[in-house]
Amino acid sequence: MAVKRKDARWSQAKRTAAAAGKAKAQSDRKLQRQAEQRRKKADSSDKQEGAVQAGARKHPEPPQPKQRQEKPGRESELEPRPRYLAPDYRGSGKLEDKVALVTGGDSGIGRAVAVLFAREGADVAIVYLSEDEDAEETARAVEAEGRRAVLIPGDVTDSSFCDLAVETAVRELGGLDILVNNAAYQQHLPSLEDITDEQLDRTFRTNIYGYFYMARAALPHLKEGDAIINSGSVTGIQGSKELLDYAATKGAIHAFTKSLAQNLVERGIRVNAVAPGPVWTPLNPADQEPEKVAQFGSDVPMKRPAQPEELAPAYVFLAAPVCSSYITGEVLPVLGGETVGSG
Repeated sequence: MAVKRKDARWSQAKRTAAAAGKAKAQSDRKLQRQAEQRRKKADSSDKQEGAVQAGARKHPEPPQPKQRQEKPGRESELEPRPRYLAPDYRGSGKLEDKVALVTGGDSGIGRAVAVLFAREGADVAIVYLSEDEDAEETARAVEAEGRRAVLIPGDVTDSSFCDLAVETAVRELGGLDILVNNAAYQQHLPSLEDITDEQLDRTFRTNIYGYFYMARAALPHLKEGDAIINSGSVTGIQGSKELLDYAATKGAIHAFTKSLAQNLVERGIRVNAVAPGPVWTPLNPADQEPEKVAQFGSDVPMKRPAQPEELAPAYVFLAAPVCSSYITGEVLPVLGGETVGSG
């Protein structure tokens, strides 16, 4: 009898557990159906149209006009014009009376950085390749902030020019406190076999040799509290199948940043990098087909490219001792919602 009672209790327990399991399964299916209904409703009616606009003003979004330029590209001919003035950004003297040298400072990120540095109180030497009209517009924007601008045309692939550029900045502006390595060359190509020796050499000499040359020339003038900021890229973090040589140089820039930071930390000179995602600059129509330019930046979570003025505050942050005195050897990603780690 005791065995039968035990079996009866076991059978009752199984029936109870089975019933509870069925009830839980029914509840799970109900929750699943409700979630699917909510998801479908969100997809059909609540899904945000267009790009994410999370800033002080709305920025242009894809599709942009189809367009093509010859290298190195001119900001004055880009439509819509890249935004660099950051009218809602208020300076507060973070870089008061400092001197900055910005390579690739005639347009794009470099121009926006030069303007915000000036708004924070710095004089700016603008190094550029050949785009005189763009460079002069940048100089006028710096001077409109009440600071001095010096234009220095030349090619950063030439180490002797880099020495001359630093000497000119120091002579004309009275010193050097901040170096921003930003000049870049890129060319999309579908395969490794398409990359010529000439292109490989040009990409590496511009994007990494130039950074070494400028940093080496600047170091004798930098002191404790000064900063070097390098422009990296998302391609240096996660690669790019059509920018093999460019992505390789950006990965090298990230490694150079971390290594130079370790080398200079005891001298109190901070070295960091900003790694942008897609940014609306002349680099793009001078490199890609018009159809791709029109959709540039649409594949990131924010569904649009950044404007240069959205990148520039990151450079101010890394340049200003009051903001980042304890930060060196870092790669700061600014990727429009991508959540990859720094590399």
